[in-house]
Amino acid sequence: MNQKMNIGIIIGSTRTGRVSTQVGAWVLGFAEARNDAHYEIVDIKDYHLPLLGESEETKGITLWQEKLASLDAFIFVTGEYNHSIPASLKNALDLAREPWNNKSAGIISYGSVGGARAAEHLRGILGELMIADVRSHVALSMFTDFENWSIFKPQSLHTQNLNTLLDQVISWGKALKSTRST
Repeated sequence: MNQKMNIGIIIGSTRTGRVSTQVGAWVLGFAEARNDAHYEIVDIKDYHLPLLGESEETKGITLWQEKLASLDAFIFVTGEYNHSIPASLKNALDLAREPWNNKSAGIISYGSVGGARAAEHLRGILGELMIADVRSHVALSMFTDFENWSIFKPQSLHTQNLNTLLDQVISWGKALKSTRST
């Protein structure tokens, strides 16, 4: 159990002009400096996932599920679109089942009210997929953490929440890993 956890930072948006990649890069840089787990960006855009049930093409889905299976825990980076998560993230969640099970996750959201409604919607979905989401949450405001709604400049107050979120994801992830190895 002393082996480092493998944690995927899931980039939840695929749209042009997305800011989620900037947020993900910030999370990765902060997390890697801790040196307590293996962290990597997992961008759902790279998998070219078809809409659930609308294509016979399974290559992207298979690669997606294999990537998820290789991870012990997740950090979801999601914007708030129409009071919920992006359709691309919901589709990516739906295209896997067992690879999500019995793993921990943290949520980093952004939007006009910190992405709070997207985070709440995501929590319900994660519960159905048997992903234990942690209490700590980093909520980024488009008004105060982004310049012109497009350049990510996080306030320093978020680093404490991010640190706590990562601590909780690792702690829960280690506990849940033992349930997967039996």
